[in-house]
Amino acid sequence: MSEPLEIIYQDEDLVAVNKPSGLLVHRSMIDRHETEFALQKVRDQIGQYVYPIHRLDRPTSGVLVMGLSSENARTMSQAIAEHKVQKHYIALCRGFMPQSGVIDYPLTEQLDKIADKDASKVPEPKDAVTAFERIATATIDVEINRYPESRFSLVHLEPKHGRKHQIRRHLAHLRHPIMYDVNYGDNKYNRYFKNTDDTCRLALHALKMEIPHPRTGALLSFKANFDKSYKTMLEIAGFNPEILNNL
Repeated sequence: MSEPLEIIYQDEDLVAVNKPSGLLVHRSMIDRHETEFALQKVRDQIGQYVYPIHRLDRPTSGVLVMGLSSENARTMSQAIAEHKVQKHYIALCRGFMPQSGVIDYPLTEQLDKIADKDASKVPEPKDAVTAFERIATATIDVEINRYPESRFSLVHLEPKHGRKHQIRRHLAHLRHPIMYDVNYGDNKYNRYFKNTDDTCRLALHALKMEIPHPRTGALLSFKANFDKSYKTMLEIAGFNPEILNNL
């Protein structure tokens, strides 16, 4: 049996956990062979049914919040839809990012080959905005892709919308893909990281979420610690992992 999830916060209305990279939030038609899901694990840990209010990609780690009733889940989901919730992510990406900026780049929903196989037309692009701020940069004397040195940025991001793979697609659009992003990343960089340490995963972490309590309206703030694999990837990129202590 796998390790229990770290519970960040729990009361009679909701629960927040630190989801590890590689764990699905819920059952998926694409990954029908999988037997473990965050919703099921939390349900078994706390002994009651839980209701999802948002999702994290399977390879993304960090804050995942669930309601303990369908009504509470609806209330929190509505708060997200009304942009009353702030989400903070940390990404390790290729190259030197600008110091700060806003990525305003509409995204077309990516249809699932199985779940959306009967869709008759391609969806229209939807607004997608992500604010970012560069935390630090690092350089290693290794030729990974044509250049004698390889550069990296550690970046704080706040998505203003919740489109599928929004942060991953936005950073790839800027040509600063996230390390070990197998969908949108740089294959040579991905290979270098995996060959250096086989625990490497997508270097995207949902660090913090600020959300109104579904019953009292009080603003709650949840923060998820970084795991060993994320710190290892920072070391490979030339950063001191202690930089994470200040975030």
